[in-house]
This record gives sequence, structure tokens and C-alpha cells, in this order.
Amino acid sequence: MSRIAVETGVNAASAAGRAARVAHVDYVADEQTERADAVSFLSEVLSDPFNLAVVLTSGAVVVVGLLAYLAIRPTIEDIVVLRETLAGYGDLVPWMLRLSAGLPLIGAGFQGYLFAPTAGFDVAANPALRLLFIGLGFTLLFGLATRTVAAVGIAAYAWSLTADLSVVLAVEYVPILLSLVVLGAGRPSADDMLLAVAAAEGTYYGRIDPVHRFKRRVDAVVRRFERFVPVVLRVGMGVSFVYLGAVQKLASPASALSVVERYGLTAVVPVDPGLWVLGAGVAEIAVGVALVVGAFTRGAAAVSFGLFTLTLFGLPDDPVLAHVALFGLASAVFTLGAGPLSFDNRFGRPALRPSESAVSTD
Repeated sequence: MSRIAVETGVNAASAAGRAARVAHVDYVADEQTERADAVSFLSEVLSDPFNLAVVLTSGAVVVVGLLAYLAIRPTIEDIVVLRETLAGYGDLVPWMLRLSAGLPLIGAGFQGYLFAPTAGFDVAANPALRLLFIGLGFTLLFGLATRTVAAVGIAAYAWSLTADLSVVLAVEYVPILLSLVVLGAGRPSADDMLLAVAAAEGTYYGRIDPVHRFKRRVDAVVRRFERFVPVVLRVGMGVSFVYLGAVQKLASPASALSVVERYGLTAVVPVDPGLWVLGAGVAEIAVGVALVVGAFTRGAAAVSFGLFTLTLFGLPDDPVLAHVALFGLASAVFTLGAGPLSFDNRFGRPALRPSESAVSTD
């Protein structure tokens, strides 16, 4: 009965992967790669005693290490200082998010794709679409009308999903743009500069610009949600990791196996290719789950940053721009920590509250 349940769940995930063809491996994998049966793949990999021993031993080491840390809870001065330093960076998080979303959106507009490189469009035939992405990117970089632009970006992402389902691959834009709707532009930004001029006594711009008059009302509404920004960021990033590990690697292993073979990754870590894919998938799922529940959040964000970096160096054909948003997202999560509704906040040391540090200036 349990095997039937496992097969049903894995096959459902595999079907989702076939329908969407969405994962970072798709940037470099051969599109003609045949799909392998997920249950057969897992059975074959784990039927090897060495592979099974590696999986069980690695899992046990990680679990025992985490439990020992929770039991001892050592106070490491380096980490204490790091937390205090990161607390001073909170007001710069909107800037991080604007840069990480704005730069790849400009690239998407010039190169002709909808958020994810797998969802291309004809630039010559769609000049308005190209202008939309370039405009979104530049206004986010400048920090001009940031909340409005971020909302338009979310709508554009939703529309892009209806045009090409592979846009799901770039789901990291959603938590970034949602957070910018709440936080605004931050500083430095055009919004912050214009607000300073408009709010000053005797300025000409202050007489004609009505936006700053409504800022306090807007702030009063959005500040209620600022404390949940870390939750939005880490959960969005975690869901992306779980999806990539479960659907793209474990449920649809053939593409990942082709990438391992194409780039000779077994020469880097000399193990069976199947174990390579299984290990990568399980690692992504573990990091994703940790981020979703908010456990060891900054550590998970640091591991994520390392995985992205290794991917760029290990897969030279992987488009760099497609990962800029992920780097920015990981940086923001590392800066803010877990926030409320998290394991860290309940059982660990309090996380940074963005309402105390992130400045909204839209």
C-alpha cells in the first residue's frame, strides 16, 4: 500500500515536470532527452549498497549534527557579531531586491524572453513586450514609483504564466516583487530623493506633486505587513528549491543525468551519476524545507548562495542573468533572517524585524 502511494505521488510530480519542463537544468539539458521513470530511477540508485550507505550515512550525520547543535546551543561570538552587523543592513534590503529584479528584467527585455530564458518571444514582432520588460527593469533600478512598478511586474508574471508555463522556473520574482510592494524603494532611490524634495518647505516640486501627500496613508497600511517580508522571501525561495529538487531532479531524472554526463560532474565528485542526481535533489529539498519552516534560515541561505555559485562555475552554459534574482533573494534572506512564523523565531534567537530597519520610501 505504501509503495502504491509513493508511486502515485512521484508519478504525479513527474507528470507536472513533463508538462512544465521547468527547472534550472532545462537551461543546459538536451531538450531531446527521454524521460526516465522516477520510481525505477530511485529503486535502481538505492539498490546499490554503496549508494544506500552514502545516503543513510549522510542523512544521519546531518540530523545528528543539527540535533546536537540544538541541544548544546553554543554561543559563538563570531555569529553574534555577524547578526548584529546584518541588523544594520535591514534598510538596504529594498535596494538589494530592486537590483536583483531590475537587472535580469532588462536582460530579459533585450534578449527576448518572459522572466525565464526558456520562455522566449520574438523581439521584432513584440516591441511593446520588449519595452515593458526593459521599462520594468530600469524603473526598479532607479527606484521610481517602486510599489506601482512591482505590482505591474507581478501582473506581468501572472500573464506570462498563461503564455508559457515554463515561466514557473523564475518563480523567485514573485517573493521579490511582493516584498517591494510592501517595502517600497528604500534608499538610495529616486522615490526617496523626490519625497525629500516634495516634503521640504518652499520647494516648487512639493507644490505640484500630490504623491507625497498620500504617503503617510499608504505607509500606515503597508507597515502592518512589513514584519512578514522575511516570511515571504524565505518561503518563496524555499518553495522554489523544493520544486526544483522534487520535480525536476527526483521525479524527472533523465535531464539531470544528461547534465551530469555532459559536464563530467562525476570527475568532480566520483560517485555514480544516479547518486549525483539523487544527492542534488535531496539537498535542494532539504534546503527548501528548512527555508519554508524557517529553521537555520541564515545557514540555509548561505548554502543556497554557495549552490548557485557552484552551478555557475560548474555549468558554463548556464545563463548568468537567470540567476541574478536568486542571488539577490538569498542575500535578502541571509540579511533579514527567518522573521515571524518560523522555527528560528520560536526556538532560536529572535530574527531581525524589517519594520524596525527597512525603510519604505515609495
